Amino acid sequence: MEFDKMQTFEREAEILKVLGHPVRLKIVAGLMSNSCNVKKIWECLGLPQATVSQHLALLKNKQIIQGRRDGVEVFYQVVCPEARRIVGALFEQISCQ
Repeated sequence: MEFDKMQTFEREAEILKVLGHPVRLKIVAGLMSNSCNVKKIWECLGLPQATVSQHLALLKNKQIIQGRRDGVEVFYQVVCPEARRIVGALFEQISCQ
């Protein structure tokens, strides 16, 4: 197998591991259509702010999401095309059932 393809599989596998947690999957799915600030994310999930921040930090670290500061608020959006494709395919299958 070509080296480039192997790197692609490794990146996709890493993304799948990160998205394997229900909270992170919900965050990415929710950010697919538009950006959102941290407060709105933790209110929508019904989880403590600290918990959501830990998940956001991991998603940022893995370059799946990116934050944009607007005053004192930080708005997040999905920037990883592989994650968009994976989550999009997953929810397309769910909606077809």
